Amino acid sequence: MRQLLLLRHAKSSWDDPSLPDHARPLNARGRRAAQAMAAAMRDLGLAPDVVLVSSARRTLQTLEAIAPFPDSPMVEPMDDLYLAPWPRLLDLLRRAPETARSILLIGHNPGLQDLALALVGAGGMTGGAAVAARRIAEGFPTCALAEFSIATPWHDLAEGGGRLVRFLAPADLPEMAI
Repeated sequence: MRQLLLLRHAKSSWDDPSLPDHARPLNARGRRAAQAMAAAMRDLGLAPDVVLVSSARRTLQTLEAIAPFPDSPMVEPMDDLYLAPWPRLLDLLRRAPETARSILLIGHNPGLQDLALALVGAGGMTGGAAVAARRIAEGFPTCALAEFSIATPWHDLAEGGGRLVRFLAPADLPEMAI
C-alpha cells in the first residue's frame, strides 16, 4: 500500500496588494495552523519520503513550517503545481517514482479539493469514510490535510483509486482552539 497526503497551503497574507499572487507569504494565523498541523502529522506518524510542492511562496513556507520530517524526504518544488487543476495534479502523481511509499503534495484549491474528490470517487461517498468525504466536498480549508491509501502503482492512479483514511482541518486541532 502507498500513502498520499494532500495538504493545502496555510492561510496567506493579502496585506500587500502590490505582490503578485505567486509571491504572497503566509500570515500569522497560517504559520500557527501549519505548526499545529505539523504536530498532528508527527503524532499520526505521517512521514512522506517524497514531497511535491508548488513553487508559490505560501506553499514553500507551509512546507518550511511543517518540516523537518524524520527521514529527510526528497523535496521537489514544481511550477506545474501552482494553481493546477486536478487532472494535472493526477498526471504529476502518476510520474512519481515507484519506489515512493508516501507522497506529500502541497498545493492550492480548487485543484486539491477536486483531486481529493476524484480519488474518493462515487464509491467513497458511502461507507466508513463517507463523513470525511462529505467534509471535503463542503470545502478544503487552508492547511487541511487529506490522507489516502493507494493500492495501485503510482502510474496507474486513477479516479476512485484512493481510499480516504482521514481528513483533518486546522479547526479540528486543539492548538487552533486557543
